[in-house]
Amino acid sequence: MVNMTLVPGGELSPVPETRALSAGGGLAGLLKACSLGDETAFAKLYDATAARLFGLVLRTVRDQAQAEEVTQDAYLDIWRNSARFDPDRGSATSWLMMIGHRKAVDRVRSAEATRRRDTAYEAREQAAPFDQTTEEAHRNLDAQRVRRALETLTETQRGALELAYFGGYTHREVAIMMDLPLGTAKTRIRDGLIRLRDTLGLEP
Repeated sequence: MVNMTLVPGGELSPVPETRALSAGGGLAGLLKACSLGDETAFAKLYDATAARLFGLVLRTVRDQAQAEEVTQDAYLDIWRNSARFDPDRGSATSWLMMIGHRKAVDRVRSAEATRRRDTAYEAREQAAPFDQTTEEAHRNLDAQRVRRALETLTETQRGALELAYFGGYTHREVAIMMDLPLGTAKTRIRDGLIRLRDTLGLEP
């Protein structure tokens, strides 16, 4: 991944290795240039961040080929939506990682939905007992409730929870990926869990 570049609207293709930007330096400016259609800025942005974003995606989808596809999709999304980046709401790195992680989670959820459909089909073909069908329905309802509850959280709370519980990252890793102090990341996760619990009506 480190020696690849992504042409907007095209495919990943090999390019000479370039020196990455220093941490936190110039990414917001590159995103601004991307929003104005600057493909050279996009290539620099990709070279500076691709290895890190790909690593995040790979840890989530756990498949090399799928991780490459998801990473390409994430950078196309970054290119198309670069004008939406707001430096007042967070760092460029956090914004990029959030897009990559959400793309990866979407891929995992899509694969899980496909698996559930296949399982449901097999269950119908085998005339599964009523109690098994009822249990599957309850699981689906619970998943829908959780998804709706997640939508009530702030973007930062939801992102932190997705990284910690869907992605399996530690609080320290979440803090690094979201460019937050460790204490702030822990607070976002805790507040998100409390709000999620209250929305779902669960006991503390």
